[in-house]
Amino acid sequence: MDGEAVPARLRRLWRVPVTSRLGRPAELDVDQVVHAAVDLADQHGLLGVTLPKTAKELGFTTMSLYRYVGSKDELFVLMQDFAIGAPPEIAADDWCDGLREWAKAERRITHRHPWMAQLPVSEPPTGPNQIAWLETALRVLRPTKLDWPQKMGVIMLLSGYVRHSTELSEELETGRGDIDEPEATRRYGASLAKLIDPETFPEVAEMLTAGLFEASPGPGEDPAEDRDFTFGLDRILDGVAAMT
Repeated sequence: MDGEAVPARLRRLWRVPVTSRLGRPAELDVDQVVHAAVDLADQHGLLGVTLPKTAKELGFTTMSLYRYVGSKDELFVLMQDFAIGAPPEIAADDWCDGLREWAKAERRITHRHPWMAQLPVSEPPTGPNQIAWLETALRVLRPTKLDWPQKMGVIMLLSGYVRHSTELSEELETGRGDIDEPEATRRYGASLAKLIDPETFPEVAEMLTAGLFEASPGPGEDPAEDRDFTFGLDRILDGVAAMT
């Protein structure tokens, strides 16, 4: 591959080697910069990632980073592709089960790196890991009768659902503070039950008395097996199945 014919930001994203003209060996590389930025995001969230903070973490000046990353927006793209890593090995024979495995794998990754759900979406997948995930999903969908736009629509819908689920989960966790999820859910149900008039809100009142908010999952549960997440995922896949 002629690295000079590829835009600089894509060369860095795909780690295409280019002969240096600076006359001295590089003190850093793209991977080191991205690793440091991902560590900052994991510790402090996306707002904690800036070029100056990343440079300080590495012990370099901000200007020195521009040799390896062109802007903060480019850094975010590099971080996303690094954090998502390699796609899962899909063992399912049925395409519907395969898509379920694919979406659950993505949900587990965004749970480990919740800042990924806050990244701006400015372009289609461009990084090598993202393309590998896309390839895996398209391979799973190959037995279906869906055309290419429909396949891309299904993949975007699933990724969007994972993103939304992660954002909602993180917002709820932040809002709970130090209270664990089961206790916060029970308190919500108990407090609301005292306020709801069964004659005004009969459906809500019946739902509260059904014990829905007493059966909350305990801490440490696999986020990809959360009942709310799997319910929504199954409904999406039901809709896709109806298209084939």
